[in-house]
Amino acid sequence: MPRADRLFRLLTAMRLLPQPVTAARLAEETGVSERTLYRDIDALRAGGALIDGAAGVGYTLTEDPALPPQMFTRLEVEALVLGLAEVRMAGDPALAKAAAAAQAKIVATLPERVQRQAMHSVLQTYRFEKRPPAPPHLALIREAAWEERALDIRYRDKVGALTDRRIWPLSVVFLDRELMCLGWCCLRQDFRRFKLGMMEAVIRTDESFRPRRVPLLREFLAQMRAGPRATPST
Repeated sequence: MPRADRLFRLLTAMRLLPQPVTAARLAEETGVSERTLYRDIDALRAGGALIDGAAGVGYTLTEDPALPPQMFTRLEVEALVLGLAEVRMAGDPALAKAAAAAQAKIVATLPERVQRQAMHSVLQTYRFEKRPPAPPHLALIREAAWEERALDIRYRDKVGALTDRRIWPLSVVFLDRELMCLGWCCLRQDFRRFKLGMMEAVIRTDESFRPRRVPLLREFLAQMRAGPRATPST
């Protein structure tokens, strides 16, 4: 692994892991020996990172030179922490991990006083009724939407009938109890709303619908807001 990539991974690990974090844990996270880890710590310090601690004690990243300083009000910090906590609860593992990484990066850029506000936020999120786990194909649908790539799905409609569809995924909507994909159905030649939990198979195709995602999504959302024409789910 190139040294620059290794140092970047080390900074990311120090942002994410509870601090102080031991050299052994950092070495495990970055895939290097402890001897190499100590050299990398010295390199980060030489580059301007303020890292407190020592071997046998643990390390704390108190100033991160890789990120520009940010300033948020206390209420903005509360909003960020609460929103990212919701993402960690509702998303698939990749999205939850991304939310944790985003929060760590944001907190690392804050002045010390505001960092304490973020780490000891007044607002918390908890749901007595747990959401069903995110479907395993959520990540595939999300990537296909970003790449503007068609998907072949096997879908069970509200009366239990199975159909094979090719869809252009436009957006994923997080509802109270389920996730829904807004898309263009090539079979029906119209906009449709598909519940992710009703998708029994999802396969990525080589068909591209670039650059139509944004204008199609804009049109779909305009139709939904206009009502009363309800866009069918299937």
